[in-house]
Amino acid sequence: MFFKLGLLLRSIPLALGKVQFMGMNIAGLDFGCAIDGTCPISSAQIPLSTLGGGDGLGQMQHFVADNQMNIFRLPVSWQYLVNNQLGGTLDSRNFGKYDQLMQACLSTSETTFCAIDIHNFARWNGAIIGQSSGVTNDQFTSLWTQLAIKYASSTRVVFGIMNEPHDLDVPTWANTVQLAVTAIRNAGASSQMILMPGTNFASAGQFVSSGSADALLNVTNPDGTTAALVYDLHKYLDVDNSGTHADCTTDNIEDAFAIAAAYLRWKGRFGLVSETGAGSTSSCFTDFCAQNTFLNQNSDVFLGYIAWAAGSFSTSYLLSLTPSKSNGKYVDNALASQCVVSPWLNAGTAIVTSPIPSAIGSSAATSVGAIVIGAPSSAAASTTDASGSSPSTVATEASTLATSTSSVTPAGNFSASAAPTTSSASTATQVVSTGGAEMKQYAGGLLAGSLFVALIL
Repeated sequence: MFFKLGLLLRSIPLALGKVQFMGMNIAGLDFGCAIDGTCPISSAQIPLSTLGGGDGLGQMQHFVADNQMNIFRLPVSWQYLVNNQLGGTLDSRNFGKYDQLMQACLSTSETTFCAIDIHNFARWNGAIIGQSSGVTNDQFTSLWTQLAIKYASSTRVVFGIMNEPHDLDVPTWANTVQLAVTAIRNAGASSQMILMPGTNFASAGQFVSSGSADALLNVTNPDGTTAALVYDLHKYLDVDNSGTHADCTTDNIEDAFAIAAAYLRWKGRFGLVSETGAGSTSSCFTDFCAQNTFLNQNSDVFLGYIAWAAGSFSTSYLLSLTPSKSNGKYVDNALASQCVVSPWLNAGTAIVTSPIPSAIGSSAATSVGAIVIGAPSSAAASTTDASGSSPSTVATEASTLATSTSSVTPAGNFSASAAPTTSSASTATQVVSTGGAEMKQYAGGLLAGSLFVALIL
C-alpha cells in the first residue's frame, strides 16, 4: 500500500470552510533562477541566518507559534543541489545546507509539513526535461530518487516535482511526472504527498483548458492508486499573472479557482495552491483577501495555500510577506495578516471529524485528509459524453459557484468577531463558472455537503 496515512494532519482536525494547510514560501535558494531554467548558484541566498541569509528558522517559528501556519515550501534550484553537475549525485556541501533548512522547517512543530520545490520551470539551462536533447527523464528521476531516499522516513516532507513548467508538450510532460512519481515511491517514500504541476506556469486559470488537468489525471502510484497525488496550482493576481506588478486586477475566483474547483469535484481529486502572492496595494487587499477566502470556502477540493514569500526576501520586495522585527519579536505586515492568515483563522466554526486513521483505502477517490471523498455519483457520471466532458447544458448554471462564494468581508475587517461567512458551498449544489473561455466543456455539480463523510468520534 503506497499511502499509509500517518501522513497528513495526524493531529489536525478537518473543518468545513477551512483548508487543511496554510503557510509560506521560504525563498532564497531559488534566487537567480530564470524561466529558462538557468539558476546561477552564486545568486542563491540560503534563508538561514547562521549561513548568511534571511532568518528562515525564526520566521517559520513565528509563523507557526503566532499564526498557526502548518506548511512551508522551500524553493531550491536543481543546479544548487548537484553543484551544476547534470545527472550527478547530491552535492554533500550544497545539499547539506538545504537539509539544514529542511530540518529547521520540520523542527518548528510536530505537525508542520515542509515541501521541496525544484525551482527550474521544467528545464535545465534552457533545455526542457525529457523534451530537449541533453536533459533526460533519467537525469531528472535520478534527482528525485536521491531526494526520496533522503526523506523516505519523514512523512511530513512534501515532494513538489517542479516549479511552474511552461511552453512544453503536455502529454510528454505528464509522462515525465509519472516517471518522477514512480521513482519517488520506489525509493521508499511511500506515503508522502506529491505535488504535480501542469503547464502555463502551473496556472490555476489554465489548469483545465491547457489539458494539464486531464493529462495528469492518469498519473498513478506504482500500485495503480492516486492516493497522495495532488495537483499543484499557482496563481498571481496582477495583470499578466507574473507577480511582477504591485496592483491586482483579479481575485482569481470566476476565471480560475471556481473552474479548478469544479473540475476537482467532478474527478474526485485535490489541489494545493503552493504559490500565490500580491502587492500591498488597496486593490490587492481586496482581491487577495477574496481569493483566499474562496479557497477556504472550497476546502473540500483545495487542501491549502502557501503564500509568496518570505525567507531571504527583504521587507521592501514588491510581494514581500517577510515579517519585520519590533522589540525583538516578529510582526507580520498588513497583507500577510489580513489576507493570508485571517481568512484561515477566521474561516468559521470548525466541525471536527474523527482523528486521522492509520491507513486509508486505496481507491482513486480516496481523500488525502481525514475524510474519504467519493467519486462523482453514477448519475453525474452517466451524463458525460465520449470525450469525458460534461454536457454543455450543465454549463448554463456555471456562474453559481463563483457568485455564491465570492462575497467576503472587505479588506481590513477580518477579526475573530467578524469572521467571513462560510460559503453556501457546503450546503448548496456546486456548478462551475464559465467566466473565461477555458471551461466551456467542464461543468458539474455535486452537493459539497455530500462530499464530507462524517466519522463520529
